[in-house]
Amino acid sequence: MSLFFQFLVGHALGDYVFQRDIMARSKSRHAEIYKTAGPGFPGWYYWLLAHALVHGGAVFLISGSALLGIIETVLHTIIDYCKCEHWIGLHFDQALHILCKVVYVYVIYQGLV
Repeated sequence: MSLFFQFLVGHALGDYVFQRDIMARSKSRHAEIYKTAGPGFPGWYYWLLAHALVHGGAVFLISGSALLGIIETVLHTIIDYCKCEHWIGLHFDQALHILCKVVYVYVIYQGLV
């Protein structure tokens, strides 16, 4: 239970503390900012991957597993991309992120990583 709580705190930090406003607005290719941004402004994929890497880093720091950190980075990118494309909503997005944490706890307690 302690490990799961740590993952939840890491997720909350990644989504609400360490995600700057510019990152939250710019990680979607449909963002308004791209209508007026100059040619030197980083693309949406830059912001999305940076955000996902923060989450992957949190999972790595909590679990000690680089593999889980990489998996989290990839899954977080995919899930947030789907949200930015409006294929899924915010609540389903958050449910998928939490489900990932449940799986990580299971995998760790089963000794698979």
